[in-house]
Amino acid sequence: MTRHRDVELLAVGAGPSNLALAVALEELAPAELATNSLLIEQSETVAWQRGMLLPWTQAQVSFLKDLVTLRDPCSKFSFLNYLHSVDRLNEFVNLGTFTPYRTEISDYLQWVANSLRKVRIEYDRQCAAIEPVHDSAGVLTGWLTRLSDGSTIGSRFLAIGTGRDAYVPPVFSELPDRRLIHSTEYIPRINELSKDLPYHVAVIGGAQSAAEMLYSVQQDLPSCQATMVMRSVGLNNYESSKFTNELYYPTFTDDFFAAQPLAREQLLREMHRTNYSGLAPQLLDALYRQLYQERLVGKRRMQIITMTDLTAARMDSDEVVLELTDRKTGAITELRCDLVLLGTGFVPQMPRMIRRLGEALGIERVDVTRNYRLITDGKATAACYLQGVNEATHGIADSLLSVLAKRTSEIAGDILACRAQPRPPVVQTAHGEVSRVSMAR
Repeated sequence: MTRHRDVELLAVGAGPSNLALAVALEELAPAELATNSLLIEQSETVAWQRGMLLPWTQAQVSFLKDLVTLRDPCSKFSFLNYLHSVDRLNEFVNLGTFTPYRTEISDYLQWVANSLRKVRIEYDRQCAAIEPVHDSAGVLTGWLTRLSDGSTIGSRFLAIGTGRDAYVPPVFSELPDRRLIHSTEYIPRINELSKDLPYHVAVIGGAQSAAEMLYSVQQDLPSCQATMVMRSVGLNNYESSKFTNELYYPTFTDDFFAAQPLAREQLLREMHRTNYSGLAPQLLDALYRQLYQERLVGKRRMQIITMTDLTAARMDSDEVVLELTDRKTGAITELRCDLVLLGTGFVPQMPRMIRRLGEALGIERVDVTRNYRLITDGKATAACYLQGVNEATHGIADSLLSVLAKRTSEIAGDILACRAQPRPPVVQTAHGEVSRVSMAR
């Protein structure tokens, strides 16, 4: 028999976005809302960048940009209070850095999840589908979330914070899955491989995740050779001046949302290298020093191929054959390898889950308000909030930790406003028009 239950708010995905929302509900919302809110997570634990939790990697943002500090520096859910609770505050202060190790951020998120007293979290709950619920008059009254175990959850409010879908370029469509590892799956997949075999590994991409895999795989598979292939002219540092970093302030979201379309495009284009297509300086230096030492001793284990398009991929017996086209000369060469690591990022369109929800609502494109609420056609007493996928309308910081504390307080406030009246308040978008995000498949 199918099991069903109802909550007032259901948050899908227990990553940083929905954890920050849970904290905001605990601290800002009435107890009856917080205690009737549920987070579901498909994994057995909370983790940050689970597939790339390499022990030596550091966060690229300040520890002060945690789930709460920029909203309430006195909150018990701060990163500093986490360090104090695990008796590591003195050591962290002595380390003298603003950027903790990635594993510390991940541990902090699990600590926050364990510290919640009102909002509940359930693990091993995978969302299979979400359907809108209408009454007999056609008013949208809620959401029905179907889980993979056959159970269902009804809710008036919904928050989706599952992140974007991993991008696997179409050129790899004919390769078997066992030969491809996206960065989101790097650690569990690489741990399945024998450490003794002399693999030849190709790493695709030229940004942080690709560079981390290039560096790490040479330790994880000690006998391997690694070749990085990228379209750009070479590896570069992130652009990280204090002037451009001001565009990551939570307060800048208002400026971006109110900007004209051409200004938004310029901002996203010029800010691209502050978050994409760049490397942390320490990793960039480590990779160059490795190349230098290999040239010095005449033993090459790592190669970086620049300004090259990957134009085809096929299997030849037990080898992967990549066709490489030099962007300078047009010359075509082949790279034979055993394994392909994809540092290719994420699909820029809305995640499949949100696209399917939009189709069920009968809308062709997602409309998002300033307060991150999905705009639905017709009357509604229910609301759905999208977190971390609104870069086109809310700025380049939308998918990052930088704005979580402020964003979730705004979402919590919008939920409280919706609860206070029979219909959600009408939110006028900038320039009298709805901000649009593509629903392309």
